[in-house]
Amino acid sequence: MTDLYYDMAGSGPVLLVVPGGAGHPMGLDPLTARLAEQFTVVTYDPLGLAHGRLGEPVADQRVEAWSDGASRVLDAVLPDGQSAYVFGTSAGAVVALDLLARHPERLRHVIAHEPPSVGVLPDGARHQAMFREVYDRYRAQGLAAAAAVMTAGLTSSEPTEVPEIQHLTRDEELANPMALSVIHVLRQFTSYTPDLGTLTSLSARLTLAAGTGSRGQLLHRTASFVAERTRSPFAEFPGGHIGAVEEPAAFAERIAETLVPVDTPGATLTT
Repeated sequence: MTDLYYDMAGSGPVLLVVPGGAGHPMGLDPLTARLAEQFTVVTYDPLGLAHGRLGEPVADQRVEAWSDGASRVLDAVLPDGQSAYVFGTSAGAVVALDLLARHPERLRHVIAHEPPSVGVLPDGARHQAMFREVYDRYRAQGLAAAAAVMTAGLTSSEPTEVPEIQHLTRDEELANPMALSVIHVLRQFTSYTPDLGTLTSLSARLTLAAGTGSRGQLLHRTASFVAERTRSPFAEFPGGHIGAVEEPAAFAERIAETLVPVDTPGATLTT
């Protein structure tokens, strides 16, 4: 078994946070600090990138491996007889969906924020091809060019021109979480198809979410589609795809409102 990497903060019900990208929780500290006012926040770091492993070799990743690791983290931190909340964003939202489908035993409620599970869409093959093009463009022209292709694909806009080819060295790749995501996570996770049948049977424990700033974009549409297909609630959150980083206080408040009924004493985060 691989080692488990995670951090804990706060007190109260356990809330497992699964970051996006390559799983590095960078930028999430303001969000988790606010959530720790009400929850025992367990931030999962599937590759250990924030725990001394950034710069070490990384293999292609599998959704199921991250999901199994998340289940083991919950086994390690949950007191006997208790269940956990889960919040996953982007690639972490794909993991959250798989975790609920395959390891639902001790899950209280799951929020999946903008999962890039685009294969569920009627035109999903075209969007999956776009994510493969992101990888190909990275190999041909570098990270900025890949980011331009992905931004255009997510927003249905024209790609911006990248003035010059900028390749990273292998050492630079291994030290760059965004590059690791493009190389080892993006194609694998966007080709994953959630078990919509099983998720439908668990819809009372699932909320699909997307940012208000993502309206009209691919991942807002994807989250809404999965919610409709699984008969799960759909909620809008502050900001866009990285709203958890852009607007951490408002985003944390929305998580709390979604997970804990507003009429529960102590449900509102302090200001």
